[in-house]
Amino acid sequence: MSKDANVPLSTETDYGGYLCLEPILGAQKPKSNQHDEMLFIIQHQTSELWMKLVVHELRFALEYVKKDDLEPSFKVLSRVKQIMRMMFEQWAVLETMTPSDYALFRKALGRASGFQSYQYRMIEFLLGNKDVSVMGQLQQRPEIVEILTKDLNSPSLYEEFLRYLDRKGLDVPAECISRDWSQPREESRALVGVFKKIYDNPRLHWSAYEMCEKLIDIDQMFQLWRFRHMQTVERIIGFKQGTGGSPGASYLRERARVHLFPELWSVRTEVEDKEVN
Repeated sequence: MSKDANVPLSTETDYGGYLCLEPILGAQKPKSNQHDEMLFIIQHQTSELWMKLVVHELRFALEYVKKDDLEPSFKVLSRVKQIMRMMFEQWAVLETMTPSDYALFRKALGRASGFQSYQYRMIEFLLGNKDVSVMGQLQQRPEIVEILTKDLNSPSLYEEFLRYLDRKGLDVPAECISRDWSQPREESRALVGVFKKIYDNPRLHWSAYEMCEKLIDIDQMFQLWRFRHMQTVERIIGFKQGTGGSPGASYLRERARVHLFPELWSVRTEVEDKEVN
């Protein structure tokens, strides 16, 4: 045992103080006396903590891509994938709550809805899934709207990667490297051709090839997370309207099919088989 293990600590320097456990563990304030409301609150608070880390890591990766230094981003993007995997698995805990359990406290939520999660919107914007209409849900939080507006009007991680490829001499279409960043992207067939060059000769473009695979990892895990969310909602409330007037499972089902980086999926069909040596 360390010699310091028995030294008295102040509440600011002990384990609980360092982690600010008192405010965190005191942040669960059920609106009803129903047992499962505590599960519901902790499930969503935990998700928001994980999303905070995802935003932190994506911003780190974004800055390194801007500097033409992809390698430091590989570790954090691998971490983002694992965070999303944790968030995917976490739905299994909420799935232990039955429709009857949820019905006992659902009205206590009032107009609160997961659609109002601004950190989720930050993740979408940082990954390039832009939708200006969601800003209307957050007008009561001007400081958050300011951050989201900056993300909305800036290149996403994927778009910064495309700009990197252009700087490295790959023939990236002009509309992919300079446009109104606030608008949703449409798949570019010409860009699929750029990625085909990378996948046909990965040794020549190793860093770009590695980045493509890190991005597809995140796209796949993000899609799985959204799909599991949709399934969990269907399991608990079926196709009822969500709280706060949100469309519920029907909207989630539609969003679960969205690819963040469509060209990275399409290029897989284009990669040519090689002769066996």
